[in-house]
Amino acid sequence: MKKFFILISVCLFSIFNARCQESVSKAITLEKALAQKNVYTARKDKKTGEYRKQLTITRSSETVYAINNKLYQEYRKYKIDSALYFTRQNLLIAKKPYDSYKEKQALIELSNLYSSNGSFLESRAILEKINSHELPNELKAKYYEFYSQFFEHYATNNPNTHYRRQIEVYRDSLLGVLDPKSNKYKINFAQKLMYNKKYAEAQKLLIGLLNKSTKRDYDYAMYTYLLGDIKMVFKEEQEGIKYYRLAAVADLENGIKDHGAIQNLAIYNYYRGDIDKAYRYAKSALEDAVFCNVKFRTLMMSEFYSIINTVYQEREEENKNKLHLLIFAITMLSAGLLVTAVYVYRQMKKISKIKEELSISSEQLKIVNSDIQEANNKLNEYNIELHEANRIKQTYIAQFFDMCSSYIGKLDEYRIKLNKKALSKQFDELSLMLRSSNLVDEELQDLYQRFDEIFISLYPDFVSDFNTLLIPEERIILKDGEILNPELRIYALERLGFSDSVKIASFLRYSLSTIYNYRTKVRNRTSLSKEEFEFRLQKIGMSGNSES
Repeated sequence: MKKFFILISVCLFSIFNARCQESVSKAITLEKALAQKNVYTARKDKKTGEYRKQLTITRSSETVYAINNKLYQEYRKYKIDSALYFTRQNLLIAKKPYDSYKEKQALIELSNLYSSNGSFLESRAILEKINSHELPNELKAKYYEFYSQFFEHYATNNPNTHYRRQIEVYRDSLLGVLDPKSNKYKINFAQKLMYNKKYAEAQKLLIGLLNKSTKRDYDYAMYTYLLGDIKMVFKEEQEGIKYYRLAAVADLENGIKDHGAIQNLAIYNYYRGDIDKAYRYAKSALEDAVFCNVKFRTLMMSEFYSIINTVYQEREEENKNKLHLLIFAITMLSAGLLVTAVYVYRQMKKISKIKEELSISSEQLKIVNSDIQEANNKLNEYNIELHEANRIKQTYIAQFFDMCSSYIGKLDEYRIKLNKKALSKQFDELSLMLRSSNLVDEELQDLYQRFDEIFISLYPDFVSDFNTLLIPEERIILKDGEILNPELRIYALERLGFSDSVKIASFLRYSLSTIYNYRTKVRNRTSLSKEEFEFRLQKIGMSGNSES
């Protein structure tokens, strides 16, 4: 029995590990697929181009109709305007000589294209004109499927429970004419189960379909997309994202422009705070929707993309000012050190003058003894301040030159990489590198890490001393690996003399409202008045400071 449990544990661990590795690999694959989107588009154009060539060498209306129908299938999720053209051509062929089956097939396909590009009135008019009872089973299935999709497209930007119910009404009719063994039946049945909140049953059905298919299968993206929706309902976000990525990669590789998985990924990453990914995914989704002319997806993404784009551009602008901010901070610190040095020098000159006066007249020794003692006490204070200033100056200047040297080295490496890409005419990769902010993000994190390390080396008891200013039950507990958290970093900057919220916000890449919220949160966690809190904050780390 013990061996059995050990075996089960090993199997479960292997499955879990394999899934984790697969999730990572798919994340890489999605980025690669986005980078190669033009390659997939060219492959799609090549395939449709071959069909178009066949049209120029055939005279048979039957053959032309069949080729037009293939082009319709290729274009309906790729370029709706082209799909409309070839469907209309088939409608003309069906009338000369008149062929009822072909005409109705072309009309039903035309209605679906109209609903996709936002021509809902034209789509509805065609569907209402056709008597479904007179259709053969094959066309009846397509009629019910496209009528259900009509309400699905319409409800996307016009949410209404009536339209949602109509989707299911026509899906029920579709299930009534489909072969229960067919994939289309199982997909629609899974969607019906999801509508009725029977997610576990739908998941089991879809996983069975997925295990029998590959990325090249037409329905593969639908299986994985629906599984992603189910996993999100189950709050299994990592699994849901894995399936969305699989669906997005399959759509990209198959040249599909009318897809929803990458839209969901954009929204998920935006709310998770990964603006770079959200921007890339939303931009790609909007480009594809506009290219395909699928109006309901264009409307869905355009407003969301404008929000992400605004945030992305603001952050890019902030990143450009990072180096200026660092130089400004070092300049201010150096100026402060210079003022301190001048002040100490003047005090030392005063002491020298006092010593000179003492050497002139020993008879005045008793009279000026008290003054000398007072001057010596001041000198000790100044020496302590000078020692502290020198310690801070030496630490920060050393770190500054080290950082500058590191930045110059990294910039040179980056320049060499860009030069190599330019020389080898890898302009797409060069463009991606220039648009990427990964280097800036990494350096920003390194800056904060260095700041934390240097600050704590200067004020090793800062965290414990700061906690004494807070109510005991509200004291800050750092996570494993943390030196300072955002709240402590704000007050660390104040301890160094940065009292301006604008400068603090600029250095930490926070908005003013975020700085205000952090400060309000901390003030709510202390029983001290604002003035007492700030006074005691400035005393942290000073020799002889004790908790009052």
